[in-house]
Amino acid sequence: MENILIIPGSVNKIRSIILDILALTAIYFIPTLSHLFSFPVYLIEPLRVFIILSIVYTNKTNAYILALTMPLFSFIVAGHPVFFKMLIICAELSLNIWLFFIISEKIQNKFLSMLLSIIGSKLFYYLIQFIFIKVSLLTLQEVEHPILPQFIVTIGLSLFMLISLGKNKKEKKLFDF
Repeated sequence: MENILIIPGSVNKIRSIILDILALTAIYFIPTLSHLFSFPVYLIEPLRVFIILSIVYTNKTNAYILALTMPLFSFIVAGHPVFFKMLIICAELSLNIWLFFIISEKIQNKFLSMLLSIIGSKLFYYLIQFIFIKVSLLTLQEVEHPILPQFIVTIGLSLFMLISLGKNKKEKKLFDF
């Protein structure tokens, strides 16, 4: 069997391409999976999950690309979310990435960095949704989401970030802020 020459940096590009294909495929099938399992798959925030996976396994640029393309792709292929909500989701996911990197530079704790970046981006999301509802660009039916699943996913993704990117012993201590 021949040895395959891997050019430095190409592994990350390959991982990015694979993750992007998986993300877009998952987004394409979310409506079908929701009907198949009689469970609203959007409650586990698959877009955010892929953003976090991209931060951990690829790079910041790829995470931003996914943040901007996944909601757009979902809008184009499934008509969901509605246009203005799609714009808010793109902005929220991009803000989540930006906040994570800014906060993690300052406090050096991946769990807390991810937790605060998700909370900050969600606050932004709900503020913009509120404004869009007030100016009649969205309706309440288009924006309702139960809080408990969001809380569970936020904690889960923050723990995933701690486990995946926590390199030193200090970071492994969950409550050592």
